[in-house]
This record gives sequence, structure tokens and C-alpha cells, in this order.
Amino acid sequence: MNDSTASRPAPGSPATADTGRAQRSLLASARWRWWEGLLWVIAFAAPFVLPQYAAIVNEIAITALFALSLDLILGFTGVVSLGHAAFFGFGAYAAALVAKHWMPDPLVGLVVAIAGAAVLGAVFSLTIQRGTDLTRLMVTLGAALILLELANKLDWLTGGADGLQGVVMGPVLGKFEFDLAGRTAACYSLVVLLLVFLLTRRFVRSPFGATLMAIRDNRLRAMAIGIPVASRLSIVYTIGAALAGLAGALLAQTTGFASLDVFAFDRSADLMLMLVVGGTGWLYGGVLGAVVFKLMQDFLSAITPQYWTFWLGLFLVVLVLVGRDRLLKPWTWIGRRGAR
Repeated sequence: MNDSTASRPAPGSPATADTGRAQRSLLASARWRWWEGLLWVIAFAAPFVLPQYAAIVNEIAITALFALSLDLILGFTGVVSLGHAAFFGFGAYAAALVAKHWMPDPLVGLVVAIAGAAVLGAVFSLTIQRGTDLTRLMVTLGAALILLELANKLDWLTGGADGLQGVVMGPVLGKFEFDLAGRTAACYSLVVLLLVFLLTRRFVRSPFGATLMAIRDNRLRAMAIGIPVASRLSIVYTIGAALAGLAGALLAQTTGFASLDVFAFDRSADLMLMLVVGGTGWLYGGVLGAVVFKLMQDFLSAITPQYWTFWLGLFLVVLVLVGRDRLLKPWTWIGRRGAR
């Protein structure tokens, strides 16, 4: 009898029963609830039912994808980052440069942006292997600032402070032209968001995703039971960077413009606020946070253009004092009813 056979639990043993329960739990958590399908139907119908809000629907979809990419790193793995805008901005400039100098096909731009941001994320993942959370905050913030300064200095390529202008995108799949109303852009971003959401949901509910949550909960214990922590961190950070680059590419393609603002610290800070609002370690947390944050930003800035940040800050204070669970009690009730 070899070692692998000897170490394998016998059928009917407690270890086998625990493994079966864990697998069933993962499968159950990956099942779709009735309210999830309803939410996505409402999202796709919004640009057509309310065409005047198609632009903000597109912006919410892109921001939700961006928040989802950070939640994968922070909520499911426990790696904090204040420089996630580095990958977002890299993807935006990559897609814009591809469209302007090579091929205006949006899908080609997405592939290039994802690949470039993934390579950049793989390189930067080496900086998060050691150190405390404060160290990671400073390192990731420094990386974003470096890319911001490079984009500013390489004005022959990026346009510098004036931004990369004259970006003209071709039709999606050769059929759907980007219209002025923004409906095509909104549907395009929503489709990409839905596809990424499905893939990410499958990813985090897999055994690999379970090891990520083990690392988040207790890194030393994860190492003790044989989980390769360093490689897991590198993989998830690379994937998160690729998704952030994808979100940046969508922004550049749907607006036809890329500027230094995509690297700004404000983007990374706003992203953290969205996850505070929606919650971490829950894929819908990033989506919900993006919806609430963007709608409040649009609504409050229309009422009080000079003081909208005050009201947003007041909302965050109330959220922390009262508690997210109490404020989002109806949402939680719907989720529990749908789970039955």
C-alpha cells in the first residue's frame, strides 16, 4: 500500500463525511436565487426603460466591476490595497491606445487590457507577500503614484495632462454601434459585468476559493495545513488586477477618452468606501456599494453641488454607527427568503 492510499480517508469515515458536507455547502452557496435573476433583469432593462439614465447605468456597471475586483483581493483574501487604481488606469490607457493606433475593435482592446493588467499585477504581487497591512497600503499606493507620474511624463504616448484624445471605437461584435444615448455602452458594460460575476462566483465558491478564505481568516494556520499561501496570494492578486484593468478598459471604450484621472488616489479611496457600504467577502457587496455610492453621488451633487461630499460623509458615519445589517435589513430578508 502506497502513502497516498494510506493517507486517503476510508469510505464512511468522519473525514469523508466532512468532505462531502463541505462540497455540498459549496454547491449550495453557488446556486442562483430567484431575486438574483430579477435584479439582473432590472439592470438590463434600465437603459431602455429609463434611457435618460443610460450613462449612469454604464458608470455603475463599470464601477461595480472595479469594486468586485478589489473585493476579490480584500474581502476573500484579506489583502488591503490603496493603489488598485493602478491597474484600472493601466487597462484604460491600454484599451485607448489599442483603439487609436492599432485596432478599434472593443473586444481586442479588452483582451489587451486584461493581459497587460494581469502581467502588471503579477509583478506587483511580489510586494504583498510580506509585511503588515500598513506596509501593503503604502506599497500599493506608491505603485499607483508611480504609474500616474509615468503617464504624466510620457505625454508623447499618453497625452500627458491633456489626456489621450481622439479615441474612436468600432461597433461591438461588428454590429452594435456606440450611440450618443449610451444604451449600447450600458448594455456592453452590463454584459461584461455579468460574465465576470458568473466566473468570479464560480471561482470563489470552488475549493481554491475556500483556501483563499482560509488565508484571510488565519494565514499561519493556512500555512500549517499545507496551503501554499505565497502562490495563492500571487494568483488572486493577478486575477484582481486583470479585472480592474478590464473595468478601466470599459471606461475608456465607452467614453472615448483616457486621462490621468484614472490613476487618481480618489478612485482607490472611493472603491474602499463602496466596499464599506456594500460589505466585503460578498460578491454583491461591491455591486450594491457601487449602486448606492454612484446614485448618491449623482443625486446629492445635483441638489447641493458644493456640499454633496458632506452628506455622503454623514451617510457613512450613520452606516458605521447604526450598522450595515440594520440599514440593509430588507435586502437581507429578501436573500434569506430566496434561499429557502
